[in-house]
Amino acid sequence: MIIVGLGNVGKKYENTHHNAGFLALDSIAKANQLEFRLEKKLQAYICEYIYQNKKHLLVKPTTYMNNSGIAVKLILDYYKKSIDDLFVIYDDLDLQIGTIRIRKSGSAGGHNGIKSIIQYIGSSQFARLRIGIKKEREIDTISYVLSKFSKKEMDIIVNIMSNMPNIIDDLLNNGVEYIMNRYNGVNNEICL
Repeated sequence: MIIVGLGNVGKKYENTHHNAGFLALDSIAKANQLEFRLEKKLQAYICEYIYQNKKHLLVKPTTYMNNSGIAVKLILDYYKKSIDDLFVIYDDLDLQIGTIRIRKSGSAGGHNGIKSIIQYIGSSQFARLRIGIKKEREIDTISYVLSKFSKKEMDIIVNIMSNMPNIIDDLLNNGVEYIMNRYNGVNNEICL
């Protein structure tokens, strides 16, 4: 499986709302003592995750959010994988902080990273996990998604991220339907 976390590369984007996908992959890598390496030709940071004797990839595109599809297409082509092998983790402004939603497919919902992936791979039929980052204050959207999590938000996000390794292991063991049934509708701030 190719597990892609969306975000923007660079120090100034660390711990910003738009980098929730990167934070998720960092959490999975840390829990499994894995390190990312830069693969320039694939325009991504990648680490191999061996789980039950099968190789999976954790991928953080270096193309910046709005061009995420470039890296995703390169990686799918290079590893000869189909969209059935793709799982994307990203932020969602429509979901409350502390909430995740998993779907088998769907539209971009206004998310430029997902729009780019759909454009480059020619389909929206890939599984995804959305991490809620809904605004608590009045601020324009671009400024908000590029702003850092507040202390209160970060406490919630850290809790969600601590559960990402379990969610991904459940995905690899049991598939998307299983994690949809297990994790959708759960307020991760309280219950996971």
